[in-house]
Amino acid sequence: MTEQYEVEFVERGDREARFLVRGATPAFANGIRRAIVADVPTLSIDTVRFVENSSVMFDEQLALRLGLVPLSTPLGEFEEGDTVTLSLDVSGPATAYSGDLVSADEMVEPADDNVPIIELKDDQRLELEADAVLSTGKDHAKHQGGVAVGYRHLQRVEVVGDRDEYGDAEETNILRGVIEEDGELVPTETFDHDLTQRYPGKEVEVHDVPNAFVFHVETDGSLTIDEIVTAAADTIGSRADELEQAVQL
Repeated sequence: MTEQYEVEFVERGDREARFLVRGATPAFANGIRRAIVADVPTLSIDTVRFVENSSVMFDEQLALRLGLVPLSTPLGEFEEGDTVTLSLDVSGPATAYSGDLVSADEMVEPADDNVPIIELKDDQRLELEADAVLSTGKDHAKHQGGVAVGYRHLQRVEVVGDRDEYGDAEETNILRGVIEEDGELVPTETFDHDLTQRYPGKEVEVHDVPNAFVFHVETDGSLTIDEIVTAAADTIGSRADELEQAVQL
């Protein structure tokens, strides 16, 4: 029997989004989080061949910096283990940026052009070739396209009475949360995460909405939000199919 999920975006951008998934179990929600972090492959520089490095930084340090530059990763165009070659040639006085990397494949390029690699002084030069390999976060953290992934229950607020004006005003904070109010989704930052501002003078109770989770996802730019979430869901489906086939053997 196929599960039915309802998805509604609270905020949506290419690199950061919050969205609500209804009909999901806690196990499924955690599975999506883990898949985004560990199972979606991205390209990252793995091997660097230095032609000239007369800068003040060791080759190994520069290679580490280059490995942390996010690269656009076209889904379905490469298989895990495939490589793409990039080159860089900058002479001082100048700062070498990620945007100076020249890719052999027009589909693969730095996700940001303004990541500084090193500042070169007069008569200093950095020339190199680098191989970017397609792999997953399970292999190395530099392949984690989801740099910040979390989720929590959607919450519903119930007004249970009036607050005693002579009693202590107890604040209820919900950090980076979303509440459901008359069918509408309200981010808690709109009232500074303080329900005493949203419901002045009222006693309230906060309840988790069953099987409804709000995800917050940020990417490094190698993939868009839509791409990384869809790919993560596909990996879960693929593993489920593999398990089904194994059980039937």
